[in-house]
Amino acid sequence: MLQDRFVALGITGSIAAYKAADLASKLTQGGALVDAMLTDAATRFITPLTLRSLTGRPVFVDMYDASSELAEEHVEIARRADVAIVAPASATTIAKLAQGVADDVVTLTVLATEAPVLVAPAMDGQMYDDASMQANLATLNDRGYTIVGPAKGRLASGRTGMGRLMETEALVGAVKQAIGRRGDLAGERIVVSAGGTREPIDPVRFLSNHSSGKMGYALAEAARDRGADVTLVSTVTTMPAPYGVEVVPVETVAGMRTAVLAACENASAVIMAAAVSDYRPAAPEDLKVKKGPDSKVLELVKNADFLLEITGKIVKVGFAAETHDLVANARRKLKEKELDLIVANDVTAEGAGFAHDTNQVSIIGQTGEVEEVPLLPKYDVAHRILARMVPLLRERRGA
Repeated sequence: MLQDRFVALGITGSIAAYKAADLASKLTQGGALVDAMLTDAATRFITPLTLRSLTGRPVFVDMYDASSELAEEHVEIARRADVAIVAPASATTIAKLAQGVADDVVTLTVLATEAPVLVAPAMDGQMYDDASMQANLATLNDRGYTIVGPAKGRLASGRTGMGRLMETEALVGAVKQAIGRRGDLAGERIVVSAGGTREPIDPVRFLSNHSSGKMGYALAEAARDRGADVTLVSTVTTMPAPYGVEVVPVETVAGMRTAVLAACENASAVIMAAAVSDYRPAAPEDLKVKKGPDSKVLELVKNADFLLEITGKIVKVGFAAETHDLVANARRKLKEKELDLIVANDVTAEGAGFAHDTNQVSIIGQTGEVEEVPLLPKYDVAHRILARMVPLLRERRGA
């Protein structure tokens, strides 16, 4: 989503400016063409040379630079930008933007662009809480700017509070979301499930599986980046919530059923990437089961398949994690669960399956055709799955 996209990155006078170096680096690694712009105050915290080294592109500081190759730097940067982001955005710069003051290369460019504008505040908590600051942010929000953060945490002052710049991963996610606003999933609401459900045996033990949730999270991010509104129903507690995605935490199959069915009431598609337990303990103990005989029988009962409860025009995509007879087992599951697509993967294959950052899958449609997707990062696999789902959404809408 970032490949060959122009990102205008404005950096202002804040101790958090050092994080802009990581942001510029991550955007560049993703294929973006980053036009870094620094206010004079920002150069007190980070040098233009640092940004130039990371982006491989000119860095803009002086709006009166007669040696620049661009006739009017701020106008040219503003015109070619696919998205503009000010990170960190100081209290001073936010006030200038709210009042339409353009006296540096960052404010000039932001006011001149027609691209989506993201503003990521970074300042001490007392400054952030000030009434004038809140009014300025409200003004920018009303004008269509996207306010990204801030986060709560330890500040440069040593205090803890609101005002911390969002982490790089969230900022990159915000940039991707802004670029994808007009993508092929714009206007669609997608529900994704992720992780392995946990069925309690007693207060300290549970039945589960090896699912890490990485595939589900990749699908949620990819759908967001194609313009969708995404609800992620997740059992995962070890990964941060993707920026711009609504996360509904669950643990058991019953909890996942309730959350998924509720989210599907106004959804266009549901993608069940979660590894849902087929069975649960018949009678979970209220107290911890103590060590006893050498063997113990645990009675299990079957969980109902709530995918069959999802009806209507919603597109349903399922997953089949298999160890043998991959395509045959997946095709049977496709019919039994009344799915539109099923994604099958051999969890014993090297580099694929649980806990890996890559996956290798077979995508099977209702007519039985199989698309083999080679070993790729899970985010790329997610886009291949979504590309197969888009035509189904259009057909379903037309019907």
